[in-house]
Amino acid sequence: MSSETPFQINVPDEKLTTLRATLELATFPDELEDAGWKYGPPLADMKRLTERWRNEYDWRKYEKEINEELPMFTRDIDVDGFSTLNIHYVHKKSESVDAIPLLFCHGWPGSFLEVSKILPLLTASAPEHPSFHVVALSLPGFGFSEAPRKQGFGINQYAEVAHKLMIALGYSEYVTQGGDWGGLITRKMASVYGGRHHKAWHTNFPIAEPPSWKSPLFFLSFLLTPWSAEEKAGLERTRWFRTKGHGYLTQQSTQPQTLGYSLADSPVGLLAWIYEKLVLWTDNYNWSDDEVLTWVSLYWFSRAGPAASLRIYFELRGDCEDIGRSPSIPMGASFFPKEIIVLPAAWLRKSNNVVSESHHKTGGHFAATERPDELVQDVRKMFAKGSPAFAIVPGRTGYA
Repeated sequence: MSSETPFQINVPDEKLTTLRATLELATFPDELEDAGWKYGPPLADMKRLTERWRNEYDWRKYEKEINEELPMFTRDIDVDGFSTLNIHYVHKKSESVDAIPLLFCHGWPGSFLEVSKILPLLTASAPEHPSFHVVALSLPGFGFSEAPRKQGFGINQYAEVAHKLMIALGYSEYVTQGGDWGGLITRKMASVYGGRHHKAWHTNFPIAEPPSWKSPLFFLSFLLTPWSAEEKAGLERTRWFRTKGHGYLTQQSTQPQTLGYSLADSPVGLLAWIYEKLVLWTDNYNWSDDEVLTWVSLYWFSRAGPAASLRIYFELRGDCEDIGRSPSIPMGASFFPKEIIVLPAAWLRKSNNVVSESHHKTGGHFAATERPDELVQDVRKMFAKGSPAFAIVPGRTGYA
């Protein structure tokens, strides 16, 4: 395993010049009267964001902030059957020597940047709560990590990369937190490496198989028990996603290369594709224009380009249809009402070793960005004194 190399983002000036020149040539479609968000991002929003990206947005300002706030590194990771990938990651230790090693794993259209707000909270050392040594990787093909060059790079390989990164950093025993693909990848890690290395996992994207006749008593209980107001709202949100918000997934999981040509060539197209999810997948989160543009710029300036990040859907589509056997290690779950899939908590408890569960009245898909305090409180609660997962990592209670 190679040693780590300190990393700083430094986008070449010519890429910034080319981006502005491309934005100058942007052509916008027409729009139906009073369409709002019914057909996609409003034309007025897209024109405003494009104008700011072209003339006012200061990438160097945010590049500098990221470099100063996030200690970043790269390291080569050998992947069985796929040679070596150079992986980018954030790594910050708590001042507490007994801090718990925690891997934070993002999804799409997120990135390592999602750890920004929760990093100082998780690493904070205090007698009132546990603290953590935090690692937040860029998944292969995302951010500044190298992308796979061969077909078939699936969930086992993503899990292998993340696990080997933790081992390389000296964390032979660790816990994880993830949402979106990060939730599924850390779930796979819990199944493959659980017990010996992976001690517990927490997710803000809790999914589970629905009741079936395979478990007759549970299925009968499901049929006879009325839905709560929260469960009804969650199933309605899930229905909305599957009927009106699901198109991107079908495209990215069947013909990602076709879409990739457009996103690699058109910054406005990339902006619209991601901006739609940032707005519709959150709970009235007040995105600033610069926040959106920084999020999208990380895809535009990513090491492998924006098309590479789409292929995870093609390679992992089978894992969406069949999530496989549940891990046995302790699990924590945060439920946010505007997550894109919100299933009854009883389904999760039936098939997982849930030791900590939190239900929130606000918040959506990007919990680390939208509700960082609440998410961190949930993680702390899972590993706090008195919790079943307290001291789950031998010799590391998390307390100062």
